[in-house]
Amino acid sequence: MAPSCVPGRVLPGEAHADMPDLAHLVIMELRGPGRYPRDRGGRTAALDGGRTGAGPGRRQESVAGERQPGTAGHQDKKGDDAMELFPPLPLAEWRDTKETLHRFEQLIGKIRLTSSTRRNHWWNVPFHLTGRGITTRPMGQSDGNPVFTIDFDFVDHQLVVSTLDGTAVSFPLLGQSVSSFRHSTLETLSDLGIEADIPHPEPFDLPDSSRPFSQDTEHAAYDPEYATRYWQVLSQVALVLEEFAADFSGKCSAVHHFWHTFDIAHTRFSGRQVEQSPQTDPVTREAYSREVTSFGFWFGDDTFPEPAFYAYAAPEPVGLSAEPLSPTAARWNEQNGSHLALLRYEDARAEPDPRAAVLGFYDSAYRAAARRAGWDMERLASPEGITDQQLVPHG
Repeated sequence: MAPSCVPGRVLPGEAHADMPDLAHLVIMELRGPGRYPRDRGGRTAALDGGRTGAGPGRRQESVAGERQPGTAGHQDKKGDDAMELFPPLPLAEWRDTKETLHRFEQLIGKIRLTSSTRRNHWWNVPFHLTGRGITTRPMGQSDGNPVFTIDFDFVDHQLVVSTLDGTAVSFPLLGQSVSSFRHSTLETLSDLGIEADIPHPEPFDLPDSSRPFSQDTEHAAYDPEYATRYWQVLSQVALVLEEFAADFSGKCSAVHHFWHTFDIAHTRFSGRQVEQSPQTDPVTREAYSREVTSFGFWFGDDTFPEPAFYAYAAPEPVGLSAEPLSPTAARWNEQNGSHLALLRYEDARAEPDPRAAVLGFYDSAYRAAARRAGWDMERLASPEGITDQQLVPHG
């Protein structure tokens, strides 16, 4: 389902007990049917993130024209000091918040899966970044629903559901268990005339994958500071990946955030079709139907308990792990016979120029895979995003 794999996760071609379940989920779901604009009553449907006592699932309306925290005309924090690139994000300090957010995002991601038009390599599924959080992007219409979008706002800490007619309804993320989050989400969608059935309504590839979202009252931790930090780091990494993506003119994915593995990735394609085993599950077959190199960032979990930048090739060319990586702290990590290029987040932060170090890491991993796989790197290049060589600045 995602053209990406991350430390501690399954590499292409490996067996995975959960894969048939995910394949079934995909097949079944694909068969199924100002900041806060004014609603029909002329008011804004906006929340204060729980600061005035709005409880979980409770929506609060305010009169149009009243300034909302984080909107134009309201400055929550001084912006005099530039924010640090790649600020500290130790997994141990926000693990509980991350586990809650991961399940929130999987639930919304499954709604995105059922309500969007299928794209090659599952590109319809991931979230994209916004100036306040992450978004499903517009969906609906073809399934009979109104056109709608679901956004996580990590500035005011709300889930915002908006429709094409300008209506927006939101509720706070703070104070929600997974169970109450599910209830508030479905209630909000219903209020807007949106039918959102969620087949297989339980987490994917998480320790509690047998427990329905509706029964999960365990995961309820939400630290607003770390939720915001998560989005800020995600945004910074996304822009580095966008900069890296500019130098490639061939088929490539957007920079997007996968909700099932909780990573952000960008993938390049050679154009060569990959012959796969008849036993390969439908999700993997579509994700890796073409030869790829993929690049991303992951926040860590129990199997690899720290954030890291990564890259890999699928299928993996012979001798890949013998290729050099940059910077010197980067390494090839072997996993069941396959290799993942890794640069620990803390090692990148320790570099004199972290941005340049990460760009150098991605470039070295790409060149390693492309050389070994025989890609025409010169033909596929677009220096500084330019494909016409006469337009490339010299000197």
